[in-house]
Amino acid sequence: MTDSQSINVIIPVLNEASQIAATLASALAALNTELNGRNFEVIVADGGSHDRTTEIAAGFDSVRVIACQQANRGWQMNQGAQAATGDILLFLHADVILPEGALAAIGQALTDERVPGGCFQIRFPTSAPASLRVVAGGINFRTRLFRTATGDQAIFIRRGVFEEIGGFQILPLMEDIALFNQMKRRGRVAVLDAQVEISPRRWLTHGVWRTVLLMYLLRFGYWLGIHPATLKRFFIDVR
Repeated sequence: MTDSQSINVIIPVLNEASQIAATLASALAALNTELNGRNFEVIVADGGSHDRTTEIAAGFDSVRVIACQQANRGWQMNQGAQAATGDILLFLHADVILPEGALAAIGQALTDERVPGGCFQIRFPTSAPASLRVVAGGINFRTRLFRTATGDQAIFIRRGVFEEIGGFQILPLMEDIALFNQMKRRGRVAVLDAQVEISPRRWLTHGVWRTVLLMYLLRFGYWLGIHPATLKRFFIDVR
């Protein structure tokens, strides 16, 4: 990150009291270490939590909590982007942990003006079952091969490109893939070697291979043109 660049981390939340503290701590550690306290803000876009999510988030310095009118990730992230002032927008799910050197990796990727944005690769906690290492490897291979990503992969984008695209589509599902596809039309997106750590909770709750199969079926259905509202009926959402 250069001295002239600023970044906003935008986190959509809904009843994430069990996860939000760790996510904010990792994001703020990266921001404070790499930016020395300058040119950043974390925005938590709440979709109407009725647990302690907003209370916990508000207890962190450099974190602003905004209330959104509906519990929809695309809407919440758009509201967060409207409140943001940064040149770079980093969209982070509430159960995703940034790695060390995250901002340096983003800054390096964006030194090429032709790059509109990009994403990280993923890993699961070391305590997760071995089968999830296989899952992570498959996701990372797919990401590198097709240069596509989901919201779990901490998508980042230049603010100007985000505004040109019109932000996230307000969909019940697949808003992240839709945005990334729009980015790809504006240049070669960056797939960083760095890996964010994602929560295994969805896989552990519903079964690893059942969840993998469902995710790929949903992506295939979206590719076929099935509307996300129809696909949503089959989606496993731990929120």
